[in-house]
Amino acid sequence: MTEGIILTGPHKNFEDIKKVDKNGVEYWEARELMPLLGYEKWERFNDTIKRAMRTCVNSGQNINDHFPASGKMVKLGLDSVRKVVDYRLDRYACYLIAQNGDPNKTEIALAQTYFAIQTRKQEIFDQLTADQKRLYIRNEVSEHNKKLMSTAKRAGVTKFGSFNDAGYLGLYGMHLSDIEKKKSIKKGELLDRAGSTELAANLFRITQTDDKINKEKITGDTAATKTHFMVGGKVRQAIKDIGGTTPEHLPLEKHIKQIKKDAKKLK
Repeated sequence: MTEGIILTGPHKNFEDIKKVDKNGVEYWEARELMPLLGYEKWERFNDTIKRAMRTCVNSGQNINDHFPASGKMVKLGLDSVRKVVDYRLDRYACYLIAQNGDPNKTEIALAQTYFAIQTRKQEIFDQLTADQKRLYIRNEVSEHNKKLMSTAKRAGVTKFGSFNDAGYLGLYGMHLSDIEKKKSIKKGELLDRAGSTELAANLFRITQTDDKINKEKITGDTAATKTHFMVGGKVRQAIKDIGGTTPEHLPLEKHIKQIKKDAKKLK
């Protein structure tokens, strides 16, 4: 589903400033998005946001669902700070802002393309069957896990087994071998037997660990392994905070290989 879409240049920058809250909901802060769209002054950018909001209302959507206001403290000098208006924008809000931006700006054209693609991907994902969604997320986990291992290697990790296991220990509260015993599955089958919810939790663990190691320039086996464990634990705590089921208690699904076979038969 993501074949042919490679994030580079400005597109990658949109991903770099994207944030994810404790419930796994992604968002962009308007003041961080502003320079990527070619705006230097908040007043002009805020006018664009207001136009996007009107478009949102005209389409029958609730502004607060897509453009919730948030305050931000900024430094004015050495000893003074001031609270300024900001917005937590979801992908749809960013798309509307790009559509209502200055068409003469190259950055706006790039943003229109990026958010149009991302919004369409979400629309397609929402239309998938449960098995198709699971297969899609499983592929995402595989791709991002490869990226994490590459990041870990660059960070100086040499004990990849311990590094990988630390993430599971944080997220599941037990080592991978113990998870496999608890779920009565063969070695290496965990992610292939995990449902969409469990896969999504692992995807969040993987992407956030990769991001943290890169941003904080973490190096060495000990530091990287501790980071993987910590991020896994944070995801586990977030699941508990929202009243979700921790992954070790989620039911098994049919093997992902069977879903692929079924898909080939349908074709």
